[in-house]
Amino acid sequence: MTVLILGLILFLGPHSVRIVAEPWRTQMLQRLGEKPWKGLYSLVSLIGFALIIWGYGLARYDPVVLWQPPVAMRHIASLLTLASFILLTAAYVPGNSIKARLRHPMILGVKLWAFAHLLANGMAADLVLFGAFLLWAVLDYRAARERDREQSISYGQGKLVPGIVAVVIGTLLWAAFAFWLHRWWIGVAPFGG
Repeated sequence: MTVLILGLILFLGPHSVRIVAEPWRTQMLQRLGEKPWKGLYSLVSLIGFALIIWGYGLARYDPVVLWQPPVAMRHIASLLTLASFILLTAAYVPGNSIKARLRHPMILGVKLWAFAHLLANGMAADLVLFGAFLLWAVLDYRAARERDREQSISYGQGKLVPGIVAVVIGTLLWAAFAFWLHRWWIGVAPFGG
C-alpha cells in the first residue's frame, strides 16, 4: 500500500498545484519557463503513475476486503464509466456542445470514473486509489470553476455535431475498454468472460 500511496502523491501532487498554489505555479512558470516546467511536471507525474500501477498491483496480491459490493453496483459502474468516457472524449473534441456546457468535462469524467469504481469494488486499495482520485477531481473542478469566474472565461455555445462526435467516439472507446482492454491491462473483465 505504501508504493500506491507514494504514487498517488507523486501523480496527484503536481496535478493539485493549481488547486492549492496557483501563485507559486505562476512564479515557477516564469522562473523555469513553460517547457522545463511541463517537463518536470510530466516526469514527476509519470513516475507517480508507474508507482500507482505497481502499488495497486502489489496490493491486489494481499487484498484487504472492506465490503462486498452487490452485483448491481457493477452494472451501475458500467453506465457511469460510459458517461465518463464520453466526458473524457468531449475534453478533446473541438467546439463540442458538451464542453461548452460543462466547461471541464475531463475532470467530471475522472469524478464519474472514480465514483463508479468505488461503487463496484470493496478492497482497501480500491478505496485509497479511487477515493484519492475522486477527492482530487472534486477539489480540482471547484478550483477550475473558480478560475473561470475570476478570469471571466467563456466557453461559447458549442456545436451539436461535434458533441455527437464526442458521444460516438467516447462510446466506442468505452466499449473497447470494457470488453477487451480492461481485462488485458487491469486483469479484470467487467462483463465476465
